[in-house]
Amino acid sequence: MSWANNHIAKLKRGETVKFRPHGRSMEGRIESGQLVTVVPIALGDFKVGDAVLCKVQGKQYLHLVKAFRGNQVQIGNNKGYINGWTSVFNVFGKVTNIEA
Repeated sequence: MSWANNHIAKLKRGETVKFRPHGRSMEGRIESGQLVTVVPIALGDFKVGDAVLCKVQGKQYLHLVKAFRGNQVQIGNNKGYINGWTSVFNVFGKVTNIEA
């Protein structure tokens, strides 16, 4: 079971989730262990620069929207790394609040 399965299931049911992601890939935007609030979104209700909970090539990320190409969205971290392209259907929620 992947780290975000329960959060994604709740977002799909229309629930807001809060959790503390860990790692350094989003430093400068979201520090490791900070409490984030992620809200469910309607299809396409996000833009370049938004931090989103998504799935790219089978892996789950709390990363940034970098670009759009039709129904595809490019996902990457806050350090310049690009995870790849995924369907807009694989973006489950966006970050609306970050707390210490």
